Amino acid sequence: MKQLTAVLIGAGARGARSYAPYALDYPHELKFVAVAEKDEAKRRQFAQAHGIAVQDCYESWTELLNQPQLADIAVICTQDRMHYEPTLQALDQKYHVLLEKPMSPDPLECIRMEEAASRNGRLLTICHVLRYTPLWTAIKRVIASGSIGRIASIQLNENVGYWHIAHSFVRGNWRNAEASSPMILAKSCHDMDVLCWLMDQTCSRISSFGSLMHFHKGNAPDGAPAYCIEGCPAEADCPYYAPRFYLGEGKSWAKHFTQELTREAIVQGLKDTDYGRCVYRCDNNVVDHQVVNLEFADGATAMFSMCGFTRHSERRIQIMGTKGELRGEEDRIVWMDFLTHEEHEIKIPEQTSGHGGGDSGIMKSFLNEVRGYSGKESLTSAAASVRSHLLAFAAEESRLNGGKPIEIDAFYRKLLQG
Repeated sequence: MKQLTAVLIGAGARGARSYAPYALDYPHELKFVAVAEKDEAKRRQFAQAHGIAVQDCYESWTELLNQPQLADIAVICTQDRMHYEPTLQALDQKYHVLLEKPMSPDPLECIRMEEAASRNGRLLTICHVLRYTPLWTAIKRVIASGSIGRIASIQLNENVGYWHIAHSFVRGNWRNAEASSPMILAKSCHDMDVLCWLMDQTCSRISSFGSLMHFHKGNAPDGAPAYCIEGCPAEADCPYYAPRFYLGEGKSWAKHFTQELTREAIVQGLKDTDYGRCVYRCDNNVVDHQVVNLEFADGATAMFSMCGFTRHSERRIQIMGTKGELRGEEDRIVWMDFLTHEEHEIKIPEQTSGHGGGDSGIMKSFLNEVRGYSGKESLTSAAASVRSHLLAFAAEESRLNGGKPIEIDAFYRKLLQG
């Protein structure tokens, strides 16, 4: 098996800790030879882990991509609004590109990236990792077998988790749509993608409702300071009190603001970074709950619900077919035959990589596609991703316009004309 080489642009949580570890686990398949990361500590840590020479470490993606092509692959994991330019340049330099989702908060940039991949004859694969997990591939397999008949409707719930929404979407990098992207794109473009994949047909209409109901200054307790650690009078009653979470069950999540998970380093981070802020006194504006209704070409429907107010961070799905019903959650799929009333169960074994095995699954698939590349699109190619991103953009437009239904074809034509 040929070992492929890669450069990493953005050595944050997704790049350095989700995708790049594949090269450490399977060094005969992949080696990282260069890294671009503005944070010196993260850059140095990644270089040490992967044996990258000092001269191949760069502070910016422009410095790295100004070099002659250094590898077969560019893995791009910068923030949402920093995907477009490095992706275009990497494709123009003939890198195959693995790009963290979402592609871009700008629909026209998404379309142009797809066009650039086609123009350069290179793979542009988007990290919709659900498609690569044992759970979701098993669900797809049951549907394809015809066991539950033709899909009439799907209900998909994304339970974000009360602690996860506070961490990532109130205090964290994805809290503000203008700085990153709307919640339906930042968090739930996975769900739009998997719905399109399971339905295997185009979506014709979409509508959406949702709001920022809870995490705003109108709900701040009397006397609540800007930072929890400054002495909040509501500490005993607030489930979002930062020190309790990051010094307790959420200690591993403190790695997002400190390299050292000591109590002293975490406490300092809670004083110095946004992760210590009161959840009611942040500059967040993304929704904390949202529903999306979709109608597909053959009349089938889907309902997607994202909510931050859940105990666990998980997805649950119910698929209603003409011959049976399927229900799936983290490690279990059950479907029932309407004729025989037989129940069938698939137990999903515990996975060792993130996102239910999707992080390593997409890496293995992508490397195989690069090795045997002949112009064929990947499972989560830019072409497929643009279609599901389009649904997210249309859903957000509907939400902002009181839930008005959006015709997808007309929405796409309007984008191109604009």
